[in-house]
Amino acid sequence: MNLSSLQTEFDLLYSGFALASGNGTLALLLLALLIACAFEFINGFHDTANAVATVIYTRSLKPWTAVLWSGICNFIGVFIGGISVAMGIVKLLPADVLASNNTSLSLIAVFSMLLSSCIWNLGTWYFGIPASSSHALIGGILGVGVGHAISNGNTISSGVNWTKTSEVGLSLLISPLLGFLLAALGLVLLKAMTRNSNRLHSPQIPGKTPPIPIRIALIGTSTGVSLAHGSNDGQKGVGLMMMILIALLPAQFSLNPSVSSEKIAQAILSARQIEITVASLSESSRNEKGILIRNAHANPEKPLSEKTQKAMEKSLVLSAQIQDDLKGASSTADVTEEKRLRLHSNIVQLESGLSTLERAGYALPDTKKARKALFSIIEYAPFWVIVLIAISLGLGTMIGWRRVVETIGEKIGTSELTYAQGAVAQSVAMSMIGVSALVGVPVSTTHCLSSGVAGTMIGAGSSVRGSTIKTILMAWVLTLPVTLGLSAGFYLLFRTLIHP
Repeated sequence: MNLSSLQTEFDLLYSGFALASGNGTLALLLLALLIACAFEFINGFHDTANAVATVIYTRSLKPWTAVLWSGICNFIGVFIGGISVAMGIVKLLPADVLASNNTSLSLIAVFSMLLSSCIWNLGTWYFGIPASSSHALIGGILGVGVGHAISNGNTISSGVNWTKTSEVGLSLLISPLLGFLLAALGLVLLKAMTRNSNRLHSPQIPGKTPPIPIRIALIGTSTGVSLAHGSNDGQKGVGLMMMILIALLPAQFSLNPSVSSEKIAQAILSARQIEITVASLSESSRNEKGILIRNAHANPEKPLSEKTQKAMEKSLVLSAQIQDDLKGASSTADVTEEKRLRLHSNIVQLESGLSTLERAGYALPDTKKARKALFSIIEYAPFWVIVLIAISLGLGTMIGWRRVVETIGEKIGTSELTYAQGAVAQSVAMSMIGVSALVGVPVSTTHCLSSGVAGTMIGAGSSVRGSTIKTILMAWVLTLPVTLGLSAGFYLLFRTLIHP
């Protein structure tokens, strides 16, 4: 990040705020950004227990020392995580759902998803339930798409990017199960390697701190979970704030302002390459009467569906439109305000169309680099957004940790959490969250850690408390549908009251 880029970002922010002030939406824009920071603040104290539960419960660190250190690490983690998860969050909805020319409609969407997420997070925190902030946010986003589709008389599927949603949903579903299995296996292996280390596997001695080597291991894995949490969950806050900015100030924030002329030229060539590739598939799918039929390169047992046919035709139109909108531009600043939002939406929709073709059996390996080049035009987050989210997450981490710490440390298993169990559970959570941040998929920090603790209980030959596990599983199952329903309900209610 250089001074020139920072200057460009703040110029865009200033012009955006001036525009919002001129049309009377500045107060609402600031309120939306404030609530986004509040969501990340709540996320901080809601999920802090995942990083500090074992070091506090095993007396490796004093509570406030552990919480302060975790807050600092969460702050740092936001900066080292990149923005791949953030962009995955943004892609959950089609661009035209949030980025509407109707400002009232955009505000309704923003406040609906924020309110539903915050209500669920605060409720589960109050009752000490280790629920997922990731599930809550994603449910809120999907609820907006569903509400938007219903209010417009469309099918529910038209309001959500189901391709990206299925990828995110799969990662959220598999990660707790994988965490449970890895933690159980990890503890079994650790016991086999340290048969004579009674202190490592024995219950804690009241009032005693663990030996220095064990403390170092516990503090080290706690640090890793905090950094990983910041890198993954911090990106969700960044993605949420980018949704708000794209929705309310599309002319300023729908395109990456730092794209060079070389990247613009590459994007034009990429769109052309995609157009040629799809055109070749489409042409070879037509019979002598010009009617689209099954393509020879696709699955021969699967006929060409109407959905696949539409995806082909729409991809051709979108790739041509992208070329036209970028033609003659030496940077994204040269793209007119009228074209910016359309360009953002077209790139997202083109990717969705190509994904539809791939699911239909068409191999498109030669378009991989081209698609990446196109997304470089819209995938970015201003530095000031990352700073705001890092501060919100770091400060939130420093409060409210006690309720969920007690659940993780004392109520998941029927026996006390040993040093070995704490270290293994944290190591598994740290690894899974860190890897997911690198590959760009959101996972639940809460579920990775709590399922890891449950796995270590089974690996130790102990058992888990059925009532606690039942409560956690219910929260796991209910978070998405409840927040989706709340968000869709808020959207429909606000839209009825305001009549945008």
